[in-house]
Amino acid sequence: MNSRAPRVAAAAGALCLALTACGSGDGTDPDIGAEDVEAALEEGGEITVWAWEPTLEQVAEDFEQAHPGVTVDVENVGTGDDQYTALQNALSAGSGLPDVAHIEYFALGQFTIAGNLVDLAPLGAAELEGDYTPGPWEAVQGEESAIHGLPMDSGPIALFYNQDVFDELDVEVPTTWEEYVEAAREIQEADPDVYVAADNGDAGATTTGIWQAGGQPYQVEGEEVTVDFTDEGTARYVDTWQRLIDDELLLPVTSWSDEWYQALGDGSVATLVTGAWMGLNLESGVPEGAGSWRVAPPPAWEEGETSSAESGGSALAVPVGAENQALAYAFIEYANSGDGVQARIDQGAFPATVADLESQEFLDNESEYFGGQTVNRVYADSAASVLQGWTYLPYQAHTNSLFNDTVGQAYVSDTTLAEGLADWQDASVRYGEEQGFTVTTGD
Repeated sequence: MNSRAPRVAAAAGALCLALTACGSGDGTDPDIGAEDVEAALEEGGEITVWAWEPTLEQVAEDFEQAHPGVTVDVENVGTGDDQYTALQNALSAGSGLPDVAHIEYFALGQFTIAGNLVDLAPLGAAELEGDYTPGPWEAVQGEESAIHGLPMDSGPIALFYNQDVFDELDVEVPTTWEEYVEAAREIQEADPDVYVAADNGDAGATTTGIWQAGGQPYQVEGEEVTVDFTDEGTARYVDTWQRLIDDELLLPVTSWSDEWYQALGDGSVATLVTGAWMGLNLESGVPEGAGSWRVAPPPAWEEGETSSAESGGSALAVPVGAENQALAYAFIEYANSGDGVQARIDQGAFPATVADLESQEFLDNESEYFGGQTVNRVYADSAASVLQGWTYLPYQAHTNSLFNDTVGQAYVSDTTLAEGLADWQDASVRYGEEQGFTVTTGD
């Protein structure tokens, strides 16, 4: 499901971060292990799950049916940052905690570095490494082999494109980013009311683009952080996207707005490069596009090169201080590695589990919306091509809230993307230092 849905940006100071005066650590139970998980299922009990992911409702019902002594209460306390603020408040207060928390990959760091999430490795998670694709598994790993959640879904990127628009304007569907820029120009020349893409500046889309270009602007080693937007991969992304901005080849509307959905539906926007979850969003949000849209691998940076990145995706984790950690882990394993995965796939979710991504039933599923195309094959190939080594900052949620006032200015003023990224870097460094991190740059 879409983990890039609109969210309220985290206000400065709203989240109590790693090296400030947060409460943490006192609720960890060092004595529980994998043997306690089965015992917890036999004993039964009640757990609370904080999540906004709608497919978990069915998973909870199925889990209760499989284990009659267990009750699972799924509560939506807010999407994204709203939930993280509620979770941080509960951690600081030492009360009112859920047993399971839904956390996006980019936000895990702000909780793990503070010691606010239980290491699931001793409970059995250490045995599941091969079950997941590399990107999501890297996202949940911590230092010293710690595992701070199990991947619930993934968002390997793909090129979503309106085949009818390309046919009507007699433009070739691009396979490389250089071809993408050229297609953008050809589309505008053929019809000034049609754009290759809509982009008004977005932190998540920018970091995903840099990731796919081979950039690694963030490095984290405990409390030591590096923020460097001058590496080769970042420069490659900036050069390409700056040309699209300079030549006014992007429709300046905000993602997830009514105008954005309208443009996707009426053919004003020809492509999207985003996570696999977008397929379901197009089906539900742009029903008039049925039969017109198709899916292809993300444009390559070099002819014949294969590289991908993740856009969105999230995990289920156990907060330190949760009352029933063993039973909580049993539910997480069921939802993200066991029978619950298929229940979520049946509802349209895109999995992070290798077995499901490789199953013939999954791969051969023909999408009526995408003209009978077996789109899962494209997504699965992208998932296998995600570049490894990407890291988010332990305060990424706040860093993203600084985007509009820095990089976002490149879309509305004479500021260049490179200048905006330099400003974003400076702002991220200042904030990190204020939180007690040792932050360096590539300067």
